[in-house]
Amino acid sequence: MVKFRRELERLRKLFVLLATHKMGVAGLIMIGTFAVMAIFAPYLRTVDPNITGLPGNILQPPSSQFWFGTDNLGRDIWSQIIYGTRISLTVGISTAIVTVLFGSMVGIIAGFRGGRVGEVFMRVVDFFMMIPALPLMIALAVILGPSIWNIVLVVSLVYWPTTARIVRSQTLSLRERAFVEASRSIGATDFSLMFGEILPNVLPIMFAQAVVMVAYAIGSEAVLAFLGLGDPMTISWGMMLHFAFESGVMSRATWWMVPPVICIAVLILAFTFLGTAVSDIMKPGYREARGL
Repeated sequence: MVKFRRELERLRKLFVLLATHKMGVAGLIMIGTFAVMAIFAPYLRTVDPNITGLPGNILQPPSSQFWFGTDNLGRDIWSQIIYGTRISLTVGISTAIVTVLFGSMVGIIAGFRGGRVGEVFMRVVDFFMMIPALPLMIALAVILGPSIWNIVLVVSLVYWPTTARIVRSQTLSLRERAFVEASRSIGATDFSLMFGEILPNVLPIMFAQAVVMVAYAIGSEAVLAFLGLGDPMTISWGMMLHFAFESGVMSRATWWMVPPVICIAVLILAFTFLGTAVSDIMKPGYREARGL
C-alpha cells in the first residue's frame, strides 16, 4: 500500500509538471472543453438531437435558430455535435482503460516470468501486431455487430499488444533491480513481486500509454462509424459523417460534415499534445532542465 501511495504521489507530481509544459497545458484545456460539453450536453443543446425536424427545416444552413444547420432529416447538427462528444470520450476512455490494464498485465507476466510462459505470451502479441489494424478492426466489427461497446472491444483487441510490449520491456529491467531482489530474498511470492513491486513502478508508463490509446480509439471509432460499422441508433461524430456521405449531399451541405471533422481532429490533437507532454516529462533530467 505504501508503494502504491508513493507511485500515486509521483502521478500527482506528473500533473503538476504538466502545468509547466505548453503542449500539456494546451491539451488539457482542449480536453477540458470537450469534457464540459459532454457533461453538460443536456443544457448546451438547443433541441433533442434525435428528433426529426419539420419538412421546412431539412438541410438548413447555419442560422440563429440552427447554429450549425440541420441534416437531411431536419435534426439540429449543433445538438448532435454536443452529444457526439459523449460518445467519443466514452469510447476513447473506456478503450484506454481496457487496453492498458490488459496489455500491462500481459506485459508484466511475460517480462517477469520469462521462459516458456513469456515466449507464449509474446508470440500471441506478435501475432496480433503483424495483422494490419484497420482490416482486423473491420472484420471484428462485422462479426460482433453494430454497438458502441463492441467498438470498444474491437479497438482494445487491436491495440493491447503495443502496451504489452512496452510494459514487458520495462518489466525486464525492473525485475533485475536491487529492491526486487531484496523482496525476493525475504520470501516474497512471484505475485507479490509482480503486483506489489513492479506494477507500481510501471504506473507512469501505463498512464502515458492510456493517453495515447484514447487518441487511437477516438480515431478508430470515427473510421468504423463512417464505414457504417457503428451503432446507427447512437449519435457520434463518425455516424454523422456516415449519414452525410450516404445522403449524397456532402458537396452542397458542407455545414453537415465540417463540424464533426473538426471535432475529431481537435480532440485527437488534444490527446496527442497531452501524450507528447507526458513523454517529455518522463524523460530523465526534465525537472532539472526546467529548474524545478
